Amino acid sequence: MALTPVENQTPGFTAATAAAAGAFFGLFVGTAQGSGLMGVLIGAALLGVIGFVFASITDKETPLRWLLIAVFAAAGFVLGGFVAAVIGALFGWFAGWFVFWIATSRYRAHLAPYLTPGQVLWHYTFRVICGVIFVFLITPILVVMPLSFNAQDFFTFTPEMLRFDPEGYSLKHYRDFFTNDDWQQALWNSVRIAPMATLLSVGFGTLAAIGLSQPHVPFRRAIMAILISPMIVPLIISAAGMYFFYSRIGLQGTYLGVVLAHAALGIPFVIITVTATLVGFDRSLTRAAANMGAGPVTTFFRVQMPLILPGVISGGLFAFITSFDEVVVVLFVGSAGQKTLPWQMFIGLREQISPTILAVATILVVISIALLTTVEMLRRRSERLRGMSPS
Repeated sequence: MALTPVENQTPGFTAATAAAAGAFFGLFVGTAQGSGLMGVLIGAALLGVIGFVFASITDKETPLRWLLIAVFAAAGFVLGGFVAAVIGALFGWFAGWFVFWIATSRYRAHLAPYLTPGQVLWHYTFRVICGVIFVFLITPILVVMPLSFNAQDFFTFTPEMLRFDPEGYSLKHYRDFFTNDDWQQALWNSVRIAPMATLLSVGFGTLAAIGLSQPHVPFRRAIMAILISPMIVPLIISAAGMYFFYSRIGLQGTYLGVVLAHAALGIPFVIITVTATLVGFDRSLTRAAANMGAGPVTTFFRVQMPLILPGVISGGLFAFITSFDEVVVVLFVGSAGQKTLPWQMFIGLREQISPTILAVATILVVISIALLTTVEMLRRRSERLRGMSPS
């Protein structure tokens, strides 16, 4: 197969590629200004011209990139002040980097030399699609977090915030969360419910995963489908079913009822993570322990549990997050005495628009990020223990 040489691209190719990128970004800027089509045209023309000119003078990359940063920053400052200047400087940096990245064919430097142009195009198109999806999913979080520091009782960015004026920022919403009795009671309820639900989920889910991993268990697939059904069935249906069932046995509106309901929602996560860990488990170890005289309980805690512990902890963290963030089920099976943090946030949106919700949401996001980071670290540790990845 012929190898594709890595050489500088023509001004026409660089201009066309840069124009496509400019049209993409211009769409968002133009839409924000009320005319998406105008943004596409201006963005495409601007980056197209820059790409055509710069592709002919690639030997002066550094000064040209600094020139772009300065020009876009100055234009942003004239049009919108300091914030626009920062955005303009960032866009100028990206434009300079992208144009020379294309013009000098640096985009092929880390790819296999035998890839065709179509394969290279799909390689980067796929990554752009993934990046757009990621930005689409993460944007609401990026909006909520700075709004939680708003000095006013608004759910929008004030002119002071947009100017980065210190007077526009405050910790008043965080102080309200830590001093308000309703919020603290809701936090205490969540702290009481989530750990107990997590313990039950981990206990029952781990035992179920170990049992279903045995080849001699009949109807394994059917049992597995039933146990993970809370992940598949719409939550509102599960909540309604729990309400009617609990109301008949006297658990509706009780602490135990909420804990059991959240445990049922967390068990599927534990089963899935522990089952995935057991895929690479060497069962000859348990047989060797039995030959040495160890009983089933001793074998489980001394041989099996240390090896599947990362999966167990990962499942427990997912179960904890599920219980801590859940609001639909607790609305059905709980009472005012079990009002959790998400329930209090729901009330804050429905009955009174309290900006404290933004502070609470930011705190929950930080907790979720910390827990998911822990899950990822445990996953990698599990892979190293099973020899699936280099240390």
